[in-house]
Amino acid sequence: MGAIAELFSGALPSFLPSTTAAAERVVVARAGVEQHRPGGPHVLDTSLFRDALTKERKRAERFDQPFMLVLVGARLDTAEPMGWSPAIEALRSVTGETDVLGWFEKGTTLGLIIPEIGADAAVRRTLYKRTRRELVERLQSVGALERFSIRLHIHSGARASQADNVEPLAAELRAQAGTPMREALKRVLDIAGSAALMVMLLPVYLVVAALVKLTSDGPVFFRQDRVGRMGQPFRMLKFRTMKVNSDSAIHQKYVSDFISSSDRLDKSGVFKIVNDPRVTSIGSLLRKTSLDELPQFWNVLRGDMSLVGPRPPLAYEVQQYKPWHYRRVLEAKPGITGLWQVTGRSRTTFDDMVRLDLRYARSWSVWTDVKILLATPRAVISGKGAC
Repeated sequence: MGAIAELFSGALPSFLPSTTAAAERVVVARAGVEQHRPGGPHVLDTSLFRDALTKERKRAERFDQPFMLVLVGARLDTAEPMGWSPAIEALRSVTGETDVLGWFEKGTTLGLIIPEIGADAAVRRTLYKRTRRELVERLQSVGALERFSIRLHIHSGARASQADNVEPLAAELRAQAGTPMREALKRVLDIAGSAALMVMLLPVYLVVAALVKLTSDGPVFFRQDRVGRMGQPFRMLKFRTMKVNSDSAIHQKYVSDFISSSDRLDKSGVFKIVNDPRVTSIGSLLRKTSLDELPQFWNVLRGDMSLVGPRPPLAYEVQQYKPWHYRRVLEAKPGITGLWQVTGRSRTTFDDMVRLDLRYARSWSVWTDVKILLATPRAVISGKGAC
């Protein structure tokens, strides 16, 4: 998991080790550019600053380049509107040409985005300490330090965004996910759709349950822990298609091959497990027709999943994700079906699947869900890309 460092105004932390001379030279060289910029950057309003933060987060996760977010907030009601000048000037004193200064929360919290701080831990620690030191010293000089709190966050990847429910980058992700009205509309569609389908398909449930019970020893249902939205775990329900206590090594190898498929020159292969010895006699048919996934309508009713969304991964899958891949479990609730399922499934690379998931999260609408739901039966009947 990526590390997030957070400190409030006061003495520098004793647990930060001393940096190397080379690291100091890098930061001092950067400071020489910053301190001689006349006037400083314009202070962006909240909407523009949040947009810049979203773009920087995506860029950092895409290229695995950490960035720093500095937040200077007013303590209670001590900062009057005209009293923000010392804080603004203090942030301007440490702002470089590529940094972004603006309101994280209008009139309450100023923010400074410092991109591309690099992977060298010594340089990052030095930049962290110097930025905080400059802010403390400049605010103290005008007697304003006691009026403000200072927080610095190093964002090291998408996993860091969900480490703390009150962390600002996690809040930014939740705000980007949609308005309460949008979330409510999707939830209404999920409840109505899953309840109606469970009633309509009740005879199918009974037949499949009987077949599973009669053709192999073990329970009818298979329960498995999956990773849901914002990285929260939940227990997913399926009809059992494998023998009891089957080894997961085969699937773990398949997952590794699928995730690494996008890095290969030859991307024409179809990624699926062939002749899996763990699958029961009826399990193969259930998987081919996707009937094994019918119990997941119960997960939709519970709120763990949605009718439409990215497929929920296993924990060992997530451990192999690149930073930008992790956004697929942050930006949308997992679903029973989705763009990937109706556009090829195992005939696409893993990177293509993630891009489809992110495109869905950004462009969601009720009509989008309806179109995907209507396209799902045809994809199931054709068996296109079925695993």
